[in-house]
Amino acid sequence: MPDVQALVNDFVLKIKRRKIEGSQATAKHTAELLRQVVSQQRITYTNQAASLIDAVKAVGEQLIEANPVELAIGNIVRRVLHMIREENVSSAMSAVEELALGSDDDEAEHDNRMGLSAAAVAAAARSTLRAPSLQTLLEDIPDSATAPHPPSSGGDSEGKSKSAESSSRNKKLKHDVIEAINELIQEIDTCHELISAQAVEHIHQNEVILTLGHSRTVKEFLFAANEKKRSFRVFVAEGAPRYQGHVLAKELVGKGLQTTVITDSAVFAMISRVNMVIVGAHAIMANGGVIAPVGINMVALAAQRHAVPFVVLAGSHKLCPLYPHNPELLLNDFKCPSELLDFGEFSDCMDYDGQLGDSPPIRVENPAFDYVAPKLVSLFITDMGGHSPSYVYRLIADYYSAEDLVVRRKSAP
Repeated sequence: MPDVQALVNDFVLKIKRRKIEGSQATAKHTAELLRQVVSQQRITYTNQAASLIDAVKAVGEQLIEANPVELAIGNIVRRVLHMIREENVSSAMSAVEELALGSDDDEAEHDNRMGLSAAAVAAAARSTLRAPSLQTLLEDIPDSATAPHPPSSGGDSEGKSKSAESSSRNKKLKHDVIEAINELIQEIDTCHELISAQAVEHIHQNEVILTLGHSRTVKEFLFAANEKKRSFRVFVAEGAPRYQGHVLAKELVGKGLQTTVITDSAVFAMISRVNMVIVGAHAIMANGGVIAPVGINMVALAAQRHAVPFVVLAGSHKLCPLYPHNPELLLNDFKCPSELLDFGEFSDCMDYDGQLGDSPPIRVENPAFDYVAPKLVSLFITDMGGHSPSYVYRLIADYYSAEDLVVRRKSAP
């Protein structure tokens, strides 16, 4: 697929040069690229699903390797893989039902065979789309139900018919997967609107809201509550060292919201006046923990100390099926030191002879993200509704397949 590979190389280059940043933009571009991969994939295997899965995994590995910190890329790759598996099982189930309904056998035998076939397909669906659990073990069916029926003799005509049916199912599978990816892209586009629609359920009259830095999701959430004639006040921590809170404060004031800008160090002093903390997120991990802009863990600890609800807003494309301790994860990114110190400042303290083993007296590190433990989070608000941290595992099971959790191969030592 030379055309697709050129698109992949171009996208990888944009990611490495940071021309595409932000979880939503990255997730949308990834989904659009994978749609091209699926649409141009040739039918090389008898099992079209295996061919599509191999192609998506090969591209996904390159994309994840380009920027491991942007977890939305891996999330979209895994969701597309889950869609392929799901549509494949659905297609197989439809084929079994059509075969059973088209048979002219005795009614009792027909019902029995249809029930066994449906049970076999259901078992295959469970084993393919779900992680092993007690429920799936209890739902297992007898081996007799999954035993294949002896093939009937039909000669070459029957073989050609089966080949034609297989080709038709493969084309339908590709079409269904593309439609599912289109729905995913639409979901990514509308995530902010769906989250903002829930604002009136959580923000009430005369409340005081605290946030840190700048998040488009938080901004539109507050705008939506303001449009519903809710009168409330917002404390905005400036979010050093990038001071994105200043940008958010100006946008809120432009909409007529009562806004107060505070320093990050003043959060603990002001938190007792706050009714709710609302922040955005970079990613939601499988254990309910949150990867968020630096400084938010401090806010979460202050909120817990004063029993203030800590609410996280995030689209479903930020749900990551991995745990923070996974060895293949790279959860933090370090920004340019010039955001902390001007060029030339403390230059006299940084001069050193450069001998082996020597290091400058001052190191300037500027991490981009914090990790917030699940016990500090009160509620997640996604485009699918509000959920507690303990419910994240259920969302992960609905969106991802267990066999797709590791897409990127470990680098050779």
